[in-house]
Amino acid sequence: MRDYLRRGRPLRHLTRPFGYPMKFTLNGAATDVDVHPMARLIDVLREDCALTGTKEGCGEGECGACTVLVNGEPVCSCIIPVAQVENADVITIEGIGGDDPLQHLFMNEVGAQCGICTPGMIMAAQVLGPDSTLDDVKIALAGNLCRCTGYSAIYRAVLKWRGADAAESIGRQGSGVSGVTP
Repeated sequence: MRDYLRRGRPLRHLTRPFGYPMKFTLNGAATDVDVHPMARLIDVLREDCALTGTKEGCGEGECGACTVLVNGEPVCSCIIPVAQVENADVITIEGIGGDDPLQHLFMNEVGAQCGICTPGMIMAAQVLGPDSTLDDVKIALAGNLCRCTGYSAIYRAVLKWRGADAAESIGRQGSGVSGVTP
């Protein structure tokens, strides 16, 4: 037990009943974990894999703060049992790198305030193509809630990242959120 504690592994890892070896690719690296197959993916990522960039918001799959990509599709990791990602490719916010242009645009456009929703927003936006419109962005981020900044700054960051004229797109269609101006 002391060896595990010295290496920084959580004590829960030692006492968890019914652990099974699970394999998946995490941020491009083959990953083996010994966990209960019904453990939530977010818990395995944060506690067993020590990747704390994925945030838990509601814990019910309603807010999207915990969004990760599984085989290229955004999913809420708080409602996905880890058994569903066995042999799958999982990408977290750490997997896109710390110097990602979209992360910088979120900061430059003031699209991040408290930061809880930001990793999920950035991961949900990863599925957008280069010619995405404001409607495409709204649809891609429809499952992600921001309780701080409103959506105009987030939409502006994502549109600039996709090469669109954010001011023209948002100004032409409006932000789509009452009380928020572009």
